[in-house]
Amino acid sequence: MGVPNKAEIRGKFNKAKGGVKEKVGRAVGNRSMEKEGASERAKGGLQETLGETRRKVGDALKDLGKRIRR
Repeated sequence: MGVPNKAEIRGKFNKAKGGVKEKVGRAVGNRSMEKEGASERAKGGLQETLGETRRKVGDALKDLGKRIRR
């Protein structure tokens, strides 16, 4: 596993922030905050997945380059 990139880190942060906002909204009965938190959490999940995919593709290309050089 490679080092997480900026998109992965940003995605994890947005997922956590959205989850907190969603729970606070639910606790205080603020449906709009709850929905906004759910949306941010989903966006963070997508960002994280995109970052992981980019990293994995990059790692695969590096491995391929190493194999070609041999």
